[in-house]
Amino acid sequence: MVERVEVKDVRLPVQLQRAMATEAEATREARAKVVAAQGEQNASVALKEAADTINKSPIALQLRYLQTLTHIAGEKNSTIVFPIPIEFLKLIGKENAVSTS
Repeated sequence: MVERVEVKDVRLPVQLQRAMATEAEATREARAKVVAAQGEQNASVALKEAADTINKSPIALQLRYLQTLTHIAGEKNSTIVFPIPIEFLKLIGKENAVSTS
């Protein structure tokens, strides 16, 4: 009965070594692609949740817009001119109509 076998010196042909290295590299690349795809999936789920949150509160979109503008202006030390929101103009129009009546 054989209880133990010990291999001390194994020499593989160069061509076999290259084939094994190529296979190992392909396996690493496949795993990296799976991880990247999972990251993309997580990002898309988070983006949908953010969109749902913004959809529940219309002012949230405006706040996000202003936050983005602040971030851009802070990075490049620039001035950004942006239009007045339509909702604001409608609100002013309603107040003027009430005050002139």
